[in-house]
Amino acid sequence: MQEVDVWAALVELCAGMALFLYSVKITSGSLQTIAGDKLKNVLAKLTGNRIMGVAVGAGITALIQSSTATSVMAVGFVNAGLMNLYQALWVIMGANIGTNITAQLIAFDVGAFAPIVALLGTFFCLLTKDKKLRSIGEAVAGLGFIFVAMSLMKESMAPLSEMDIVKEIFSSINNPFIGIIVGIIFVIIIQSSAAGVGVLQAMAMSASGAQLITLEQAMFIIFGLNIGTCVTAVFASIGGSRNATRAGMLHMLFNVIGTAIFTLAYYLLPIADWVRALSPNDVARQFANMHLVFNLASTIILLPFGTLIVKLVKIIVPDKRGDEAGVQCLKYLNPNMISNNNQVGTEVLIRALCNETSRMLEMAGKNVQMSIEAVLENSEKTQETINETEEYVDYLNKEISYYISHAMVFDMSEKDAVAMSALFKITGNIERMGDHATNISGYANLLESKGLRLSDKARAEVSQMVKTTKEAYDVLLGSKPGSVHIKMAKMEQKIDDMTDDYREHQLERLKSGVCSGDACVIYSEMLTDFERLGDHMLNIAEAAAESNLISLKVPEEIDAEEKGKAKGKPAAAKA
Repeated sequence: MQEVDVWAALVELCAGMALFLYSVKITSGSLQTIAGDKLKNVLAKLTGNRIMGVAVGAGITALIQSSTATSVMAVGFVNAGLMNLYQALWVIMGANIGTNITAQLIAFDVGAFAPIVALLGTFFCLLTKDKKLRSIGEAVAGLGFIFVAMSLMKESMAPLSEMDIVKEIFSSINNPFIGIIVGIIFVIIIQSSAAGVGVLQAMAMSASGAQLITLEQAMFIIFGLNIGTCVTAVFASIGGSRNATRAGMLHMLFNVIGTAIFTLAYYLLPIADWVRALSPNDVARQFANMHLVFNLASTIILLPFGTLIVKLVKIIVPDKRGDEAGVQCLKYLNPNMISNNNQVGTEVLIRALCNETSRMLEMAGKNVQMSIEAVLENSEKTQETINETEEYVDYLNKEISYYISHAMVFDMSEKDAVAMSALFKITGNIERMGDHATNISGYANLLESKGLRLSDKARAEVSQMVKTTKEAYDVLLGSKPGSVHIKMAKMEQKIDDMTDDYREHQLERLKSGVCSGDACVIYSEMLTDFERLGDHMLNIAEAAAESNLISLKVPEEIDAEEKGKAKGKPAAAKA
């Protein structure tokens, strides 16, 4: 064989592989655009039990043709508090099944019709201006180009399959572990397990009739492809919550365990012979079936052990000590949510922003109560805690505002835009409440430094302020968006009435000489801050009522139970 033929074949192989990878990406991206955020909402909501979770994960992946995209969405949902770890595991299992559609389609030799399909899809893209219709055209064109690319790769395999060095390379992949490593490295490079299986199928469908790789060799590469495709989901979890990191690790662990089971079974059972018997004369179909059998059998075997897998992931990725020590961090937001290729959707981003805002509100509420209590009993430790919490509130305000400002450039519905604007108002009011808490704690220090003490009646009024403030926060954090405004308006009026009454009582005590002038001035300033706290809480309730998407309820512990709805104690924010 002439050297020029070899180089021509290599160029043709590279061109075919480039077209194949690009076509898979275009098809997947177009299908995701067609599906829109509604499909993402289905993924977040219809995963109540393991069977439904697997079915939804498989169905969505089959529709958008990307198990990586489904897994990344699952990680995003876990990070946003919309999905627990058990639900994420069921979805990931289903995603592994749904991704087999591409390999099964490729096994059909429709090379003669592929250019026609690609041409029709391309014309459809050029002739329509509607975004959805253009995406449909792109998906059709991408599917056609996938088969065109397969034809190119098959043609290029003919001269390459006759080279001794190529035969030696593939004959060396007899060790299962080498095959797995090759698969992992290959899919990390091309970023698609379906594309990796497609390349293997091209090797099996060489135009010369020569088979470069056997089913026994291909099966371990396929196992490696499934492990390597988890890398994207793991990367997507970086910078997110601890549970988001665990969700990314779930995908990896599931495929590693599945690979271990099948590798052991290979030495005990004639797995390759069983798969070969399903389509004796079609090697490409055998590779596709091996991919399907691996993912389907792994899901069936491991589905009953989901609880154990989640517990194992928690051991591998333990809780951070830093979270308990008050290290400032975002619990539900991560940079991937505002990246150009955001795959979780605007509604999930809004839910994550709401959860972070709820944390911020809870911290500010506890700080206000602690600062008012400090007027009664002050201590250096109390002041230190108040200051640390205020710094945390300022940090969350800055970070949440950053995410909102970056998210506003997204193409979103009017409803989502209203929610974003309302969240911006809410965080601003919470931050100002934190400032009032700092003011009140300063009054406690001032009383202590001047050796002043409030009268018993004034102290009783301060105790009532603590109680009323807690009631107001319970209304904000526990009410539904539709009723929080009405309930908070009543609380704000109660705070105004209390302030007016306490000012009159203060004047009476001052006239009777019960309290000193300096103490009265400090107490009067404190009443002003107390009254303004009520105003800011009402502003928060009004902003929340602007959009039914916003709930100020404290997020639940999202991995408390295996059941569809995570039932746990409120996630107390520690400072």
